[in-house]
Amino acid sequence: MTAETRPLRAVIADDQALVRTGFRMILAAAGIEVTAEAADGAEAVAAVRRTRPDVVLMDIRMPGTDGIEATRRILGGDGPHETRVIILTTYDLDHYVYAALTAGASGFLLKDVSPEHLVAALRLVRSGDALLAPAITRRLIERFAGHDEPRPAAPHRDLSVLTPRELEVLRLLATGLSNAELASRLVLSTTTVKSHVGRILSKLDLRDRVQAVVLAYETRLITPGEGAPDSSG
Repeated sequence: MTAETRPLRAVIADDQALVRTGFRMILAAAGIEVTAEAADGAEAVAAVRRTRPDVVLMDIRMPGTDGIEATRRILGGDGPHETRVIILTTYDLDHYVYAALTAGASGFLLKDVSPEHLVAALRLVRSGDALLAPAITRRLIERFAGHDEPRPAAPHRDLSVLTPRELEVLRLLATGLSNAELASRLVLSTTTVKSHVGRILSKLDLRDRVQAVVLAYETRLITPGEGAPDSSG
């Protein structure tokens, strides 16, 4: 049984027992196995290392070790490489969310997410995709990227490994364009665009599009407030 065909496995980390119970019931009804629950970040890290889930639902604000630090530990060099983290938050434009995305989270969900969206989000992230639209990521980054508040340093990435076309795709991707919009802008097929995006992620050792957008801002390939340049190919 491959990772894609076996039942999806998740860890739920939230300091409110009622929230954990609600999420567990939703996931169980959808055939998703909850391998562990955690009331704080330290428990979440231990649970992930013990059960090696596909996805962690991570509350961003918890006592003790918070969701940002837990995400950093889980996605660090000694963590399970295949595990993805989805951040749970109350506000969609939150500098804590930005810090978590910089730490490697694959996206975020508001805590009032519908059961259908919650289940779909876990399955999407397990498949290797980023959870949120690049436009939302861009809006978040534009709000916080230039601020002086502490945040994790972005890992150095050498953009010189990219071809001119790949740099162009990354720049446009960071402005919030979807694959279909990229294809239209660059007069390419969506299959070709997906290939370009895949090579960008591989060359820069990035998990998903969210990290690509963050990196584009951190390396100043694009600056806050910069829109998608007009390009005909």
